[in-house]
Amino acid sequence: MKKIYLLALSIILISCNKEQQATADLVITNAKIYTVDNDFSMVTAMAVKDGKVLATGTDAEMEVYKATQNIDAQGNAIVPGLIDGHCHFYGLGQQLQRVDLVGTKSYDEVLERISSFQKEKNKSFIIGRGWDQNDWEIQEFPSNQELNEMFPDTPVAITRIDGHAMIANQAALDAAGITITTDASGGAIEIKDGKLTGILVDNPMELVEAVFPKETTQESIASLMAAQDINLSYGLTTVDDAGLFKETIELIDSLQQAGDLKVKMYAMISNTPENLDYYLNKGIIKTDRLNVRSVKFYADGALGSRGAAMKEPYSDRHDHYGALLSPIATIKETAARIAATEYQMNTHAIGDSANYVVLKTYQELLKDKTDRRWRIEHAQIVDSADFNLFDEQNILPSVQPTHATSDMYWAQDRVGADRIKGAYAYQTLLKQSKRIALGTDYPVEQVNPFLTFYAAVARQDTSGYPEGGFLPEQALSREDALRGMTIWAAYFNFEETEKGSLEPGKAADFVILNDNIMEIPVTQLHQATVKSTFINGEQVYKSK
Repeated sequence: MKKIYLLALSIILISCNKEQQATADLVITNAKIYTVDNDFSMVTAMAVKDGKVLATGTDAEMEVYKATQNIDAQGNAIVPGLIDGHCHFYGLGQQLQRVDLVGTKSYDEVLERISSFQKEKNKSFIIGRGWDQNDWEIQEFPSNQELNEMFPDTPVAITRIDGHAMIANQAALDAAGITITTDASGGAIEIKDGKLTGILVDNPMELVEAVFPKETTQESIASLMAAQDINLSYGLTTVDDAGLFKETIELIDSLQQAGDLKVKMYAMISNTPENLDYYLNKGIIKTDRLNVRSVKFYADGALGSRGAAMKEPYSDRHDHYGALLSPIATIKETAARIAATEYQMNTHAIGDSANYVVLKTYQELLKDKTDRRWRIEHAQIVDSADFNLFDEQNILPSVQPTHATSDMYWAQDRVGADRIKGAYAYQTLLKQSKRIALGTDYPVEQVNPFLTFYAAVARQDTSGYPEGGFLPEQALSREDALRGMTIWAAYFNFEETEKGSLEPGKAADFVILNDNIMEIPVTQLHQATVKSTFINGEQVYKSK
């Protein structure tokens, strides 16, 4: 009788234990999980519940959880969801609907692509982007003569890959009201022999962009959804879109709330009077997937189009310094207005003069403040005397490593042997600020974040050039590169307590990799691919 009683009691206790067993939505085992916590620790298993990391540890430790779904990672590496610290998500989607001129090796090839595009699409206004005269045998800006002959009545506007120079045909110039007397402040309108060549640099481009046909809501949605597909396939779970308008931000929010747009967005508002009036007065807007709390400001142009503002003349164009896109007084006035709010200021600064002006403005305004995390976007050419103006709390560098490997073929020609020492100086910036955010600046560069990782670590192009790397002393370690694409990027967005590492309580944003970027040979890093992407514990991408 006693044995029967004990057996019955054991059955009851076992039953109770099963009922009390902790539950999870997902348990992953047999993995190499890089948590990117403070210790950069590795575990083999992870449990997820309600969109957040529930626990991490060994496979055995995860046996306490009864999961709805179990995944055997088969030894694959898992990293936190990748964050693109500076990109143009919406712009990428728009570009997918326009003429793609990336990789063209001559102006003739540019013209051929435009002609083929128009035969297929028959657009009332032809818009394209991606040409780079530095990749051509004749490394000079062309004129619009051929475009005028090919499209006498159809406006054509094609933007340089960096977004800071444009070729517009006469029909486009007429539509924008541009003549030889048009004000070119903050840029350039090229004139030769008393005639417009069609070349516009920086601010005057806005006159043409203002007459672009307005996208329908459905076209905008298609752009956003197309951009999402590409980003998720590369393991990007949060993107920092560097310059958006209210209408687009509200559309993004509505698509996220409806569950259609899964990707998370750190939205920098474009610096316009309307945007500043609305958002600075409204305050921070924060949902689980959208964060609006920063202003994107442009200090100067790009190095490739010689629009970057330099302290001394360009080495390959004497008496030319580039230009600030706004007067210093305007930069300071705008910064002071932002400083009076909770918003962050994120300023595009390429040349050493632009970087100095912005750094000094930030320093003066923030000297009595803490934890403002204002960002210098690009910080591309910095005078060696100015690196100490960056700090750990208020003035942070946000950089794009593939700019270094794209520009390295001609950058020294632009700035000379001395100034190049302060160019693309990621290790120096990291030592000064203790953190650095990495991004792509797509569609200026490719979306692929593994190219970012590779460029940061190897400082080479995909063919292995140059041997030893470009300015190799500025290379980052693999650990710091991953931090720059996860936890540090989250910190730059004021989101380090909710994402950026795989720790209990944080969002279950993670990527299962086909190739372990922390172990494979450096030469293979740019070829790494994604097996699955998860946002809030939901699988949003799976490779075929």
